[in-house]
Amino acid sequence: MHMERDEMFPMELSDEVLKSMEVGMAFKDYNGRISSMDFHRNTNYLVTASDNESIRLYDIPNAMCLKTINSKKYGVDLVCFTSHPTTVIYSSKNGWDESLRLLSLNDNKYLRYFKGHHDRVVSLSLCPRNECFISGSSDRTVLLWDQRIEKSQGLLRVQGRPAVSYDDQGMVFTIAYKGFVRMFDARKYEKGPFEIFSVGGDISEANVVKFSNDGRLILLTTMNGHIHVLDSFRGTLLSTYIVKPVSTNSTLEASFSPDGTYIVSGSGDGSVYAWNVRNERKVGSWKSIDNEPPVIKWVPGMLMFGTGSSELSFWIPDLSKLGSFGCVK
Repeated sequence: MHMERDEMFPMELSDEVLKSMEVGMAFKDYNGRISSMDFHRNTNYLVTASDNESIRLYDIPNAMCLKTINSKKYGVDLVCFTSHPTTVIYSSKNGWDESLRLLSLNDNKYLRYFKGHHDRVVSLSLCPRNECFISGSSDRTVLLWDQRIEKSQGLLRVQGRPAVSYDDQGMVFTIAYKGFVRMFDARKYEKGPFEIFSVGGDISEANVVKFSNDGRLILLTTMNGHIHVLDSFRGTLLSTYIVKPVSTNSTLEASFSPDGTYIVSGSGDGSVYAWNVRNERKVGSWKSIDNEPPVIKWVPGMLMFGTGSSELSFWIPDLSKLGSFGCVK
């Protein structure tokens, strides 16, 4: 299955193409749920974290698991690539040490520990522009870090479970909690938010917040099963999609397609849904035998998204379902 990115699927994403998508490949050898996954921005690598206390590195075009690293002592919950494709930052899951860790997957060495949170880290985002990252915790703090320094560089207090994310340029980050999305200038965050947007009275706990690749849209998921889409410049709430609510220990995750036109999302009953953001129409839904929301992320630059539950699945268009090839470039 070796393919270069641009020859993967020489077609444009459309309602018809998205509706045809199904699992093209699955890794079923997880004995635990996948709690987090991240695609590297500039390579074909994927990293996953799972309840069986392992971190796995995959080569996507060759459908290969390159490496499995166990973190038995600390457990592993959230994982993110740094700019380097074999270095990750991850949060622990053991309930007694909430440090974040910078880990080299090459030689399984810890390069740095980041200590500061006193409760579970529930959100993690790395700046695409430099070595900075932000973490949000159930201890109601958001900490700002520099990967080269063990001590946090800044602290922001919040009044709820924070969801955090940088935009694609790394110039702005957002913190969402309790029905509001707060926008910060990454270079002068200590001045406080430069904008505060309301998500229409939904004060359910924030789960994940993300920017579209062009920075124009923000999505926010909440525990009661709402996926809100906002205009990131004007702050207007453009649409809200509703799925089954999630339980306290689960996270509802959704992801923009690379062009920002579609959203794929998990659901509290394990299903996967897709919507067209422009006309707010539901494009597809896929039932699951799972009963918890999968983690879900679009593969950068490819016509493919990944879901992680008790197995890792890659979703691709089923060409036999496409009546015409009018969508081919």
